[in-house]
Amino acid sequence: MQVHNKLGFGFLEKVYENASMVLLQRERIESKQQEPITVYFEKEIVGKYCTDILVENKIILELKSVEKITNAHIAQSLNYLKATGLKLVIILNFGKERLEYERIVI
Repeated sequence: MQVHNKLGFGFLEKVYENASMVLLQRERIESKQQEPITVYFEKEIVGKYCTDILVENKIILELKSVEKITNAHIAQSLNYLKATGLKLVIILNFGKERLEYERIVI
């Protein structure tokens, strides 16, 4: 990914999120940063989260800058899918020398 190639690894997650938005907007790809996710239980709001980036109202990009993608990151992504009804999260980890990614599909 261009962002990782140009910035390298080790910055805070927010830097990669902002840079990714620059590229998506430049390519005129519909995308929203920090889009709210609301979790309901019996019609009551019981939690709120924010996606890092929502692309074309279909794909969540979950950005990390960590040593490795963990089961906790995957579980978080699955919860985002359950809460939104979407089908795909792509976890991008900018915390390593090589970009690491994981596709989570339900």
